Amino acid sequence: MLRQHAVAFTHHLYEYLDHGGTAHGAATLGIDEHNLIKTLVMEDDEKNPLIILMHGDRQVSTKALARSLGVKTITPCTTQTANRLTGYQVGGISPLGTRRSLPVYMESSILALPDIYVNGGKRGFLVSLRPEDLRCLLHPLLVEVAIPA
Repeated sequence: MLRQHAVAFTHHLYEYLDHGGTAHGAATLGIDEHNLIKTLVMEDDEKNPLIILMHGDRQVSTKALARSLGVKTITPCTTQTANRLTGYQVGGISPLGTRRSLPVYMESSILALPDIYVNGGKRGFLVSLRPEDLRCLLHPLLVEVAIPA
């Protein structure tokens, strides 16, 4: 998808560690965990799925996200549901090229970063690009729902 849209990016491989999370990826690559962006698959109270992009060193306030979306609750999808919806394996979910088109929400402060790292579609594979390029590709709705991890 990045090549198709002529988006400049750099790929980065690292040894994936089960339950290592963004802290492991950032430490392995020597980057700031704040710039490593998680792709989280969640759903509302009516089981409508969505993607939320969040800084690696922050968590999503599901209450604030639910309020922003005008729904009762937001919860993480099960591993099986996330894998099925995206076509990727949890731990390697990319916001790009998902099997099913899902609405995407992005923590607004991500756009202030010069470069970000997102999953490239498999565990242990990240791509770095400008956040504005990701915004142009995904057309996410911006939210402010980050809380300390």
